[in-house]
Amino acid sequence: MNNAKRLVGTLVLLAAFGGALFFALRSNEEHKQIAQEQAAVASAEPLKGLIAVDVEAFFKDERVSKVLAQGKLPVQVARVGSRDMAAKVGAADQPDFFIASGVVAANMIADAARKAGKTATQTSPFHTPLVVASWEPVAKILAANGMAKAQAPKVYSLDMEKLTQAMLAKQRWRDLKASGDYAVSRSVLVSTTDIRRSNSAAMYLALTSAALNGDVVADRTAAQKYAAQLAELFKRQGFQENYVNGAFDDYLSIGMGKTPLTFIYEAQMVAQAQKGGIRPEMVLMYPQPTIVNKWVLVALNERGKQLAELLSTNKTLQAVALEQGFRTGDTAAFAEATKAAGLAVDVKLNQVIDPPGFDLMFEMIDIVSREMNQ
Repeated sequence: MNNAKRLVGTLVLLAAFGGALFFALRSNEEHKQIAQEQAAVASAEPLKGLIAVDVEAFFKDERVSKVLAQGKLPVQVARVGSRDMAAKVGAADQPDFFIASGVVAANMIADAARKAGKTATQTSPFHTPLVVASWEPVAKILAANGMAKAQAPKVYSLDMEKLTQAMLAKQRWRDLKASGDYAVSRSVLVSTTDIRRSNSAAMYLALTSAALNGDVVADRTAAQKYAAQLAELFKRQGFQENYVNGAFDDYLSIGMGKTPLTFIYEAQMVAQAQKGGIRPEMVLMYPQPTIVNKWVLVALNERGKQLAELLSTNKTLQAVALEQGFRTGDTAAFAEATKAAGLAVDVKLNQVIDPPGFDLMFEMIDIVSREMNQ
């Protein structure tokens, strides 16, 4: 009996020891695996990228850095003008990826890659429409003169054909009907960035040329004709910021007196609203039609393609993008974000056009640029 008890006790001890040994070995294996994973993350070679200024804040966000590191896709990015990116393809310091503002610049990069015998893939993880940031008194004047229409509280549609004709006719605010709240002598003009440097100004040229043409400009003769006509809308503005951030800062800080109408990305106003920085008299005006600007990731290798996939699918990265005002593939999430921020927007965007092909677009930009340099 005693022998049996001793045997049972021995077996119990052996089982306990075996169990402890098993868990100890498993724990050691888990710690080893975690250490290996951490080492792999830490040793991952950073991807080098050239990015548009508009997404710089996104890549500086700690949550973004953490997700990319965990995905073994840490990045080192530098800000470059979108239209300057194509020249970097094939250079000694060629990056792994570009994030260009707008499909025109992205197509230039892809075309440069093709000519250099390199494979390039394009993905658009974020987008936003071009809008005009304005003020309630100004919007009401435009509405009274048939150039705008209230769609909802603080949301207006903007008749680009009528507005463009009024600007080319050099109409002044004080000469418009019902201009009492803004009866100033300055011309009716939309403030833009410098077309020689900025994508948003190029998109303004695309919209105003479509307004004159009745549709997207598709032939060289029309492109040359309208670019020559529209050059004065840029020249008469005076000093222009190089980047859309600067133009929007003037709108926020100086106000209606300097910038009654400012051509911006909707994302800028959404991001500002989420920081609580929108004044009651500020409104958004949506050109009819407008252009949706895409931020296009052009990947030149496999890891660049993996980064594009992560940006398009990872919930954390998409949430950060929404916080910064961008639209993603989740329309409902965008609508909820803007509602929570107290900003009225046009969620549906029923009237959207593309810019002209990049060869025509850049010929138009060149014509306007030459006029501005004279």
